[in-house]
Amino acid sequence: MALEFMDKIAKFIPSIKPPARPLSLREKMYWTAVIIGVYFILYNIDAYGVNVAAVSSSLELISIVFAAKIGSVITVGIGPIVLASILLQLINGSGLIKVDLNNVQDKSRFQALQKLLAISIAIVESVIYAVTGFVPVESASFLGIVILQLAIGAISIVFMDELMTKYGITSGINMFIASGVSYAIVAGTAEILIPEAISAIAAGSAAAISNTVLVFAPLFFSIIIFLISIYAYETKVELPLSFEQLRGLGGRLPIPFLYVSVLPVILASALELSMTVWFRFLAGVKGSLAGLAKFIAFYQPVGTATGGTSLQLTGGITYLISPSFPLPYSAAYGGVGGYANYFNFLLTQTSRLYLPAGGFILVPEWVHAIIYTLVLIGLCIVFGKFWIEMTGQSPKNVAEQLGDQGWQIPGFRRDPRIVENVLNRYIPTVTVLGSIFVGLLAAVATLTGAMGTGMGILLTVGIIYMVYQQLEQERLFDTYPILDKLTK
Repeated sequence: MALEFMDKIAKFIPSIKPPARPLSLREKMYWTAVIIGVYFILYNIDAYGVNVAAVSSSLELISIVFAAKIGSVITVGIGPIVLASILLQLINGSGLIKVDLNNVQDKSRFQALQKLLAISIAIVESVIYAVTGFVPVESASFLGIVILQLAIGAISIVFMDELMTKYGITSGINMFIASGVSYAIVAGTAEILIPEAISAIAAGSAAAISNTVLVFAPLFFSIIIFLISIYAYETKVELPLSFEQLRGLGGRLPIPFLYVSVLPVILASALELSMTVWFRFLAGVKGSLAGLAKFIAFYQPVGTATGGTSLQLTGGITYLISPSFPLPYSAAYGGVGGYANYFNFLLTQTSRLYLPAGGFILVPEWVHAIIYTLVLIGLCIVFGKFWIEMTGQSPKNVAEQLGDQGWQIPGFRRDPRIVENVLNRYIPTVTVLGSIFVGLLAAVATLTGAMGTGMGILLTVGIIYMVYQQLEQERLFDTYPILDKLTK
């Protein structure tokens, strides 16, 4: 199916016009600062009618991955943008729609459809969040106004992302995630770790020093993940290149270890976390489908700090593939009281998995940790391989691009098929290994309770690295404008 039908619909979808002239790096920096400023204003505005005190502390990872703050007007965050992208890429890859992303008109239609789908998902998720109790509403009379606020906030993020893409340094998704993670690390250290450390020292026991060190373990894990991520981004394979028309002119084609960056783990995490929200409606299913609903996702009402109740995912397949683990902080900050209690929880606690043919069985939490890790890695591999095909980074596409630009690999004929065979030795392997690495690192970091979440740190390092590369390129383009013409 072609996308010609979007020509009429696109006229009614608000759009941000691109700048009339190329923006300088300084102007892009100004726009980026303004957009991030607006994002943090929305981040700190609680939605009217939401019982913020009843928001569960276990939702930190969802907040990080979706660049959101549960209970604020941007509770939905970037979820609609990411999910719209996933759905359309899957549909495009399956052949249900025919889109040539190298064609300007087709690309414009595809982007309009993606924006329309993101806005639609934003509205639907706003309803789901409020109606199912994911966002604790003070009373039924506030339900409509809460849904309206969440929808407006989510749609605002959609357009802020578009504005950042056209006027800022990088995409809004990247900047919002990086800003949220940075804020979480700084705020968490100041509001949680430092007060805990002071309490440990004030206790004056013989274990005061060791207890103080353990208090800062989440921050230490964050630093370790940060350093490992930087090292991984710097690791690459370089293939020699020569320019056919200018003998003696050579170069190198870098194939980074993280060839698809952190995109696989973003998409995989967004899918896993979205499932925990989507399936909340299964909590009310009765009759012949009740057993299947419990098998997929088992929700139970739990008490809140304000005396009310809310639905919490406590079992089922969805629970086993989700990062639903407690935080190893003090119980006063919503954790389980330190790493000793945290690891004891993993070794001794169980969740319930309902089997339609045999009733409930108990699944140890350490099995949950293994299943979550393996599924996350598997999804990262799938999305990694899928993404290089959809974004023109496959060996075939890269070989064609090199041929069009006049580059060839020394010692091989200048034939795209030959170059493709050479690239096939590296790109597929690097894609799989890189996807496994980011999935495993994110899972391990999440399980160790790193401040800002391991997922958030991994995403932030990747985003900072991409922004750094873009800033380097922008400086070259500002200094040598002719380079910009040569690359178009």
